Amino acid sequence: MATIHRRPDTPAVGALLAMVGGYLDAYTFVRHRVFANLQSGNVLLFCVEATARHWHRAVLLLIPVAAFGVGVLLVEILGLPRLLRLVRRPLRMVLTLQILLLAGVAAVPDDAPSQVTTVTVSFVAALQFSTFTSLRDAPYTTLAESGNLQKGIAAAHRWLSAREPADARRAGQYALVIAAFVVGAVLGAVITRLVGPPAVGVAAGLLAAVLALLIRETRRLQRLEAAGSAASPPSATP
Repeated sequence: MATIHRRPDTPAVGALLAMVGGYLDAYTFVRHRVFANLQSGNVLLFCVEATARHWHRAVLLLIPVAAFGVGVLLVEILGLPRLLRLVRRPLRMVLTLQILLLAGVAAVPDDAPSQVTTVTVSFVAALQFSTFTSLRDAPYTTLAESGNLQKGIAAAHRWLSAREPADARRAGQYALVIAAFVVGAVLGAVITRLVGPPAVGVAAGLLAAVLALLIRETRRLQRLEAAGSAASPPSATP
């Protein structure tokens, strides 16, 4: 599978991304009464509106679904080997794009069409969903908590049954991500009611923190690699 993010996420990065996921869901719901992160709700509402022959509303619901699809496709294309040779830091590029798009939404007037916000957030969510998929040694998602809840409960059950430390660690990681999502959702609801459209800038700030953490981790690993190379004895010449 094509990927632009080859390292598993640390708990700090996973928690920040989950906060973004919860925050954006609360933001779009408080402002527009829709969930723009994942598209199950939009697909369901499309079916309801289509069966009621409300064609205009049905078609509008397909726009964020299409935006989500474009975001997924973009990450897949960037992960192709020939593009990885051309784009030096695709992960940083995608994160920067998310930050800029959310900053743009923060500047949108309050009377702008709701599709401007929902489509942009759906695209940003697709980039995040497709890029960040592994938390240390376990799969996870930062946008919806059903899968994390199931995996966390299963890991806790395995730990209680077999007392394996790895299962306890995984259960703790999932609990952290779920808690961060809840905190993000609470903050998103409260700040959006207080501030209005510019509140989405908080999510952009959280993503900027993620970008900073990833850059710092990359530099740390590069320093370790350089130190290891310097400490290795030179190979003997034949």
